[in-house]
Amino acid sequence: MNSALPATRTVPTLSVVVCAYTLDRWEDLRAAIGSVLVQDPPADEVVLVVDHNEALLERARRELHGVLVVPNQRRRGLSGGRNTGVAVSRADVVAFLDDDATAEPGWTDRLLAPYADPRVVGVGGFVRPWWATGRPVWFPPEFDWVVGCSYRGQPGRAARVRNFIGANMSFRRSELVAVGGFLDALGRVGSRPVASCDETDLCLRIAARDPRAVLLYEPAAEIRHRVPDSRTDWAYFRNRCYIEGLSKALVARRCGSGPALATERVYMRSVIPRALARNVTGIRRPGALRTIGALSGGVCATVAGYLVGTVRPLGSRRTSRLPFRHPVRRPRRSANPPATART
Repeated sequence: MNSALPATRTVPTLSVVVCAYTLDRWEDLRAAIGSVLVQDPPADEVVLVVDHNEALLERARRELHGVLVVPNQRRRGLSGGRNTGVAVSRADVVAFLDDDATAEPGWTDRLLAPYADPRVVGVGGFVRPWWATGRPVWFPPEFDWVVGCSYRGQPGRAARVRNFIGANMSFRRSELVAVGGFLDALGRVGSRPVASCDETDLCLRIAARDPRAVLLYEPAAEIRHRVPDSRTDWAYFRNRCYIEGLSKALVARRCGSGPALATERVYMRSVIPRALARNVTGIRRPGALRTIGALSGGVCATVAGYLVGTVRPLGSRRTSRLPFRHPVRRPRRSANPPATART
């Protein structure tokens, strides 16, 4: 991997940012980085941001070659890590991949192609769930967003959308800088889903800055997102729905309920009724009754979280701002050649 980006390109240059916080997902992280390093066309740089974990930082610098490894210089959490990645990146487009996801072949090509249209300021892709122990029979595909994946009801082809799934998204770096980056108050901290929707808030601010800007969902840009067994029980499902509601309430307070809830209104009026009707019709299918319960319970938990959030919003942590006037120092890149995929 070259240390300097080419002076001229027919397509935008690309930085891929991966954020990690724990050694417990080391093998997942290696697979994620490996899947990026073998992409065609290759990313111009791959940035790994380690969230306040010195042991992980040292191991990553020692064992992951062809990657720029930096500590999170912002507030602890995913939003701070993403903002750090943007701050140290140099490319025209910054893509974000979760540390427990792997990019499918052609991912970079399909993310970059739409940027030929100057109106496109962001491109997101399809996130396929990779169930470590199999999908629970009761888990409705309409709620795959609970585990950070694409869900039934999203467009089946390239389309303009309000926001992306955070595990698989990209933006023109200039847009990220212009709106000030991700909001700290909405980013996850470690494994604790205390808040979410930082990507929704970001996309809404980008759209508000220029209503002509296009955020394009391209399902052909696909990744696989690992779903561990710990995220397949009812307690996690319920809590994650509740937190989504809380977070949406904060986004609505910041951006207005019209844009903040536009997608949710369609979801509630169309996607959920169709899912309920399908399961009622196929009530003899194994797990159908439990799926109906999950659909109903998920909606109730999300609405409850939203109602609580409108009365008692999340803590007023200050809006994150990128430190572009005082950029993070870029550590010297490893002299070792890029690693191949190591899964």
